[in-house]
Amino acid sequence: MHNRRMLVVDDERVIRFALRSYFSEQGFDVDCASERDEALSLLERASYDIVIADLRLSGTTSEEGLDVIRVARERHLATRIILLTAYRTASVDEKAHALGVDMLLQKPKPLPELAQTVFSLLAARN
Repeated sequence: MHNRRMLVVDDERVIRFALRSYFSEQGFDVDCASERDEALSLLERASYDIVIADLRLSGTTSEEGLDVIRVARERHLATRIILLTAYRTASVDEKAHALGVDMLLQKPKPLPELAQTVFSLLAARN
């Protein structure tokens, strides 16, 4: 059985580091991107079982995470997608769900809770 593949997209280095460390220990192959174009490039080259993306990747009002989600969903329908944001609004919820996000989570989210969400989304897919 191959390791499950995860893409983490977040502009905060400490968050990328924490998620990569934690999920690598859980048996995932984890790729990380700090910004939109890097994430889109990774999505062109590989398919992922799960994508965890931050909403705001550059600046205080960007919603570039939605671009990442749109491309991830178009490239691979089976990919489970989690959007993390500290800036959750009804508008963000609406856009995210229209793009096919599986779960929208408020930042910060404790790693064990995030992991539980990841594993339940992957289990539901199978």
